[in-house]
Amino acid sequence: QVQLVESGGGLVQAGGSLKLSCAASGSTSSSHTVGWFRQAPGNEREFVAAIRRSSGATVYADSVKGRFTISRDNAKNTVYLEMNSLTPEDTALYYCAVGQPILSAMGRSDMYYYWGQGTQVTVSS
Repeated sequence: QVQLVESGGGLVQAGGSLKLSCAASGSTSSSHTVGWFRQAPGNEREFVAAIRRSSGATVYADSVKGRFTISRDNAKNTVYLEMNSLTPEDTALYYCAVGQPILSAMGRSDMYYYWGQGTQVTVSS
């Protein structure tokens, strides 16, 4: 079992920045991939970014490329999502998740089997 706790969400104005954290505990493994997903009211959950703990390989959704950066600190079992140039369209509940997807499947939510409770990000216009 892996427990995930997200933090760092909040209210920010358009154009602002936030840095989310995903702290993992329990049966963590260097073979895991950590992904960030988000879900806005009335919308389906969508992929944001993912990183492999071992190699640091990353994948981003097109909608966040160039604005968001995912990184990891394996010593702290923590993955970060730095979000810049935020827009109201980024408003959502942000979840982190752990799985072992192949590289081409890192954006699929069904490849992840442990999920956190989420942290709310609200961007005002």
